[in-house]
Amino acid sequence: MSLSQFEDDEAGSEDKMVTPQLSEKALLATGIRIGTPVRTKTMEQFTTRPRPDGLHMIDYAKTLERIDVAGKFIADTGAQNTVVYTSREHGEMAVEKFCELTGALKRIGRFMPGTFTNPLYPGHLDAELVVVADPMSDSQAIVEAGKLGVPVIAVCDTDNVTDDIDLVIPGNNRGRKSIAAIFWLLARATLVHAGAMTEDQAMKYPIEDFETKVAEEPKPEEEQE
Repeated sequence: MSLSQFEDDEAGSEDKMVTPQLSEKALLATGIRIGTPVRTKTMEQFTTRPRPDGLHMIDYAKTLERIDVAGKFIADTGAQNTVVYTSREHGEMAVEKFCELTGALKRIGRFMPGTFTNPLYPGHLDAELVVVADPMSDSQAIVEAGKLGVPVIAVCDTDNVTDDIDLVIPGNNRGRKSIAAIFWLLARATLVHAGAMTEDQAMKYPIEDFETKVAEEPKPEEEQE
């Protein structure tokens, strides 16, 4: 089976709607279900058959289920008591927009030791819930949350170790478009469960606004004759 045949078979012919603003095909086009060549034991339950090129595929139906559970968790805890963190540049705008819409507390870039555990640190935060975009690169936040018994929600790719994660959202956490889609859906689920919007309401921003834009590299100057 070719890769294109595999994709067509997996996606199906009918384009169903995931939300009033998002079709299934548009969601899959973000790469949300495309994993890595590596699959850890704890992520096996969230995957389907590998692609012909060896990449493990994430069961995006389980991604949607976990996003809904996470949204309810955040709404019940209170977004104002939730810290959302990413250390990676490609997740910055997704976290920015999520926190703008929900009122959650954002942390972007380097996670300073003591952010959760040292009350004397000027940037100290009291978190009741922590959400991270990648448990591999955001490990310091997970470690500090664990020391305080604060639950952690994490977007986990197929190669992530999830032992210290309380709620896994399976999904491609390396792509700009996929991480944007995940946080857009998570923001929507949070707002719906918090009663701030209804199921049939449109989000204030489209998914594209959650995507971190990469600056174009300057073109080399033409050689002078």
